[in-house]
Amino acid sequence: MNKKIGILIMAYGGPQSLDEIPGYLADIRSGRVTSPAVLDEITNNYRQIGGKSPLLEFTTAQIAAIQTHFGQDELYFYLGMRHWEPWIEEVVGQMIADGITHAVSMVLAPHYSGMSIAKYLKKIDAGMQMYRGKIEWEHVMSYHDAPKYIEALANRVEDGLSRWPDAERNNVHIVFSAHSLPVRIIKQGDPYDAQLQETARLVAEKAGLSDSQWSWSYQSAGRSPEPWLGPQLEDYVPELAQQGIKNIVSIPIGFVSDHVEILFDIDIEAQKAARENGVRLERPPALNTDPLFISQLAEIIQARVGLLQAL
Repeated sequence: MNKKIGILIMAYGGPQSLDEIPGYLADIRSGRVTSPAVLDEITNNYRQIGGKSPLLEFTTAQIAAIQTHFGQDELYFYLGMRHWEPWIEEVVGQMIADGITHAVSMVLAPHYSGMSIAKYLKKIDAGMQMYRGKIEWEHVMSYHDAPKYIEALANRVEDGLSRWPDAERNNVHIVFSAHSLPVRIIKQGDPYDAQLQETARLVAEKAGLSDSQWSWSYQSAGRSPEPWLGPQLEDYVPELAQQGIKNIVSIPIGFVSDHVEILFDIDIEAQKAARENGVRLERPPALNTDPLFISQLAEIIQARVGLLQAL
């Protein structure tokens, strides 16, 4: 069989203008009505970071960087978004139309959860059903402990610490964070929290941090009445300040590019909490197109391509 292999790289999606926010929120909320107050608040959040999500540009750049690792390999790369254009289902339809017979899927989120990665895979299944295609898939479920990913994050820790004089660095505290999910996932045996804690531990070890030099926080909790994993970063910063910690480096390990959960939730909301509590908060750039990180993603994809070629 002549195999035509596609690589589908996926991200969450985001509005490309303020006018798109109502439709974007409707998709996230599965059509449930968004109150005017919440709509105004979220619109204002995006207005403060430039009036749109930069996620599409970052993801496009990441895919282009990954492609450079494959040289003359005959692979076909695609970008799909879970909650906005280009929709995953439609991209799967395009893959079918292009004659793709085998494919690797990867979400630009290193940690698995039934409430995140699994939903991307359902979008792929929906696309397969909608367009009545047949593609043999290899799904990358997580890469939370991949060595170059860990090293790239450890380099971010060093970047953050370097913003203080050598003599003061022992008094700087590292806070790792990731997007919160509802607490019920723990009871359901979801591996999300455990994978995040393992990533944080591995990064701390790689960066040479003692146990007292770092801690964990969630961020960006959703808007629903049920309890979400915490503590939330904007609440945790004041707690650390009360403990006498006045210098903090924020390392959001669950996000691989600078988008709204970083640009607003950390750079604006958490920074506000820091200023109000006399804390200096520094955040190095997200991984974006960091060569180590991109190389790691390419290696993971290449391994899955090898499995498909061996079928």
